[in-house]
Amino acid sequence: MPDASSPTSLRQHRAFMHLWRSRLLGGASSQMLMLAIGWRMYDLTGSAWDLGLVGLFQFAPALLLALPAGQVADQRHRGRVVSACQAVVTGVALVLLAAHAWRADSRALLLGVSLVLGAVRAYQMPAQQALTPLLVPPLLLPHAMAFSAAGVQAAVIGGPALGGALYAWDASVVYGACALLSGAAAAFMAAVRYAHQPPPRQPFSAETLLAGVRFIASRKPVLGAISLDLFAVLLGGAVALLPIFAKDILHTGAWGLGLLRGAPAVGALGMSLWLTRHPPARRIGRTLLAAVAVFGACMVAFGLSRSFWLSLAALAVSGAADMVSVVIRQTLVQLETPDAMRGRVSAVNSIFIGASNQLGEFESGALAAWLGPVGSAVLGGVGTMLVALGWVRLFPSLARRDRMDERRG
Repeated sequence: MPDASSPTSLRQHRAFMHLWRSRLLGGASSQMLMLAIGWRMYDLTGSAWDLGLVGLFQFAPALLLALPAGQVADQRHRGRVVSACQAVVTGVALVLLAAHAWRADSRALLLGVSLVLGAVRAYQMPAQQALTPLLVPPLLLPHAMAFSAAGVQAAVIGGPALGGALYAWDASVVYGACALLSGAAAAFMAAVRYAHQPPPRQPFSAETLLAGVRFIASRKPVLGAISLDLFAVLLGGAVALLPIFAKDILHTGAWGLGLLRGAPAVGALGMSLWLTRHPPARRIGRTLLAAVAVFGACMVAFGLSRSFWLSLAALAVSGAADMVSVVIRQTLVQLETPDAMRGRVSAVNSIFIGASNQLGEFESGALAAWLGPVGSAVLGGVGTMLVALGWVRLFPSLARRDRMDERRG
């Protein structure tokens, strides 16, 4: 009889495997679609400002709708919410396909669909994150989180590469492929079955919308884990500076920039596959803080490096360390949160993630304008290590945490 906690037993949970396939296909579709929209916008306008607007138009609705979307995830069947979101993405791809065929695509259309995709992301993320604990037993949740992360990283790596190759053929091919992948993702999600007991209907109000915020504030381990990620990414992210490092410091071309951008995802994918079979079981608090410290140290090494291959290795290790943090943090938050609150807590978490990514790029650029790119990367990495050290004192219950699920321990 196979071990119930082994990763191979994930295949026995059909609903989880449907979710995993949906995330893989839907993630690849989203990566391809974002690449195609950005490339087409630059083809039409030649404006870097308009490229920035594409990102802003996707971020703004995701931020504004996050709290209402969290309540929807706690009130509705989460699988159907995610399936509906993927169906909308399919519709967006078909609209772009038709507009391209009729030579009717425009700057306004691309900005409009960017708004729609941002709104879809707001509703999809909390429902998707809160769904996994309902599909696998608690003992298997760390394996499931790591395996899910492996699928996401595979989509992040493969989606843009496939999208770029198809776009070189014709933009309509990319849009058609996105429609097929998103449609398949919607079908897999529609097949997800779990015991859904509709909770008492709650009206939308400030009290219900902010319930996730209040819950996080009242649970020190959850608050510590989520805020640790916020400050680590805010200080330690150097993605925005990669073009500067590639051109002016490492003296490589566009091919080198592509490798640098892909290195963290490759490291994260490798680590997620390892964690699928060997998830952290003991001293998870120390492991989480150590992973964040290693991430910061990698940013320092990257900032000081003048060797392309050393820089590539530092970024790959940073991606691996970040994946350890992601798996522990997400598993811990899901186990500490009652199911009736998981959607709203995941929504707050998505706000933290989005804000840290966007503000982290701004922080890196601002520091680079003041201290230069090397100073920005090194100072950010040192700041991340100091945050990991400071969290030992600010959140001692998190630092002393031994097991994922202390009740089982």
